[in-house]
Amino acid sequence: MLSRLSISNYALIQTLQVDFHKNLNSVTGETGAGKSIILGALGLILGNRADLSVLKNKDEKCIVEGHFKVENYSLNAFFEENDLDYDPLTILRREITPAGKSRAFINDTPVNLKVLRELGLKLIDIHSQHQNLELSNQKFQLNLVDSVAGSETILSEYKKRFSEYKNQEKKLADVKEKAEKAKADLDYFQFQFNQLEEARLVENEQADLESELQKLSHAEDIKTAFSEVGHLLDTDAISVVQNVKEAQKALEKITDFDTDAAALSERLQSTLFELKDIIDEAEMLAERIEFNPSRIEEVNDRLNLIYSLQQKHNVDSVSALIELRTEFDEKINRAVGYENEIKRLEDDLKRQKTELEKVAKELSAVRKSAFPIIEKSVVADLKLMGMSKSRLQILHSFLEDFRSDGKDSVSVLFSANQDSAPDEISKIASGGEMSRLMLAIKNLLRSSKALPTVIFDEIDSGVSGEIAVKMGNIIKTFSASTQIINITHLPQIAAKGDVHLQVYKYEEEGKTFTSIKHLNKDERVEELAKMVGGEKLTNTAILAAQELLQN
Repeated sequence: MLSRLSISNYALIQTLQVDFHKNLNSVTGETGAGKSIILGALGLILGNRADLSVLKNKDEKCIVEGHFKVENYSLNAFFEENDLDYDPLTILRREITPAGKSRAFINDTPVNLKVLRELGLKLIDIHSQHQNLELSNQKFQLNLVDSVAGSETILSEYKKRFSEYKNQEKKLADVKEKAEKAKADLDYFQFQFNQLEEARLVENEQADLESELQKLSHAEDIKTAFSEVGHLLDTDAISVVQNVKEAQKALEKITDFDTDAAALSERLQSTLFELKDIIDEAEMLAERIEFNPSRIEEVNDRLNLIYSLQQKHNVDSVSALIELRTEFDEKINRAVGYENEIKRLEDDLKRQKTELEKVAKELSAVRKSAFPIIEKSVVADLKLMGMSKSRLQILHSFLEDFRSDGKDSVSVLFSANQDSAPDEISKIASGGEMSRLMLAIKNLLRSSKALPTVIFDEIDSGVSGEIAVKMGNIIKTFSASTQIINITHLPQIAAKGDVHLQVYKYEEEGKTFTSIKHLNKDERVEELAKMVGGEKLTNTAILAAQELLQN
């Protein structure tokens, strides 16, 4: 429950602190006094967004702080999951700095707005006037059913499987799209692959072919050069070999007298052997070289094929062409292999659909079990509020397609009169009937969610007289187990409060401010009398106010 609310520097509020009763708190005030401002400030600690416009004094920060008694609401797990210090008296605080920075705290530990909002939803439910319009909204009606049915676990399981199913659908669609594209490109890939495959490319062959072409193109020059080697080294006119032999013999004659001569003689002997080898190899190479025009043409053709493929594919090596051939081969195999992948994905999707259908039926069964509970509970409360002929009927049908919250279509039909068949709420209910209907639903939701605090912001809109008294009695009954903060303009309902809080405006140094105060017994009689008879107090209004407080 909300035990204390402190607000500073928010809109028309300079500073405000109010303590709340654990049961029924009646809040009244003139139109424009600032009740909505206080609710707006409260919304900050419930995770609502804010901007610099909330600052009354642009040079100071806005602080909103709420004290909540949470010992009886099984929130220990929430605190553990979010690494927060648990305290039976938990403090939620929000600060908006002049620089526009927002900070949130739970028990002095900084948290993000998501965590603050999650905790706020577990602590307070705020009902405002516009929510009456939600009665006709099918999403609101389905949420009502889920809350009463306690379908959170099965709904969570359904949403998990639904998400997996939709992801599988997307994956299958993506693969089919790729398969179509691959199929369209298959002929192109096949043609490119065949061209490269038929070329029978070999690593490093380009360099070998270019080297061979050089030799073939200069065969005459090469053969002549090799032939000249033998002629120059060993001819009758000038024989290098014979001269080396003579030099070696000359040195042998003096080897007994000079050790250096022996070393030089050995070196000449080695040179002689090397020269003979060079002459023999040059002769062999000369004989091997022959002019071969057909081979030149053959090598040129092969190189031209390689060059044209390189130019076509914008690469500069045979290895790159071989790599491309492999890539085209993989693309061909992939295009053909998509069929198997599509079949596997379709089988998985079919299995997931069967499982999702099963969970959807289980969810529907849980939801349907809540229909009679809702119908009985709401009608019972409506009778207590003077609508003895009212009827509520929940229609159910299965949707053709899966949705994120199931396959159920739920419609809540209502009738306030015996001679009128139940129909859509927006078509048949008046403003006062919608207020009473929403109050009955809120009572049911309050019991289902076990909320510590419920705030009614003029839920009694459109009712008056004896009906207002009955609504006040219902709200009073609610407050026995749930803290109620009830903002109202009706004296019959305001009189039911365990405490009475008045929101008012005041001026100070030419500035207007909003604040709130607890009314004592006399002040309360005066406030109720004004609500009954207007600003001018009469004995009749005062007596009426006193009577309301006694009932």
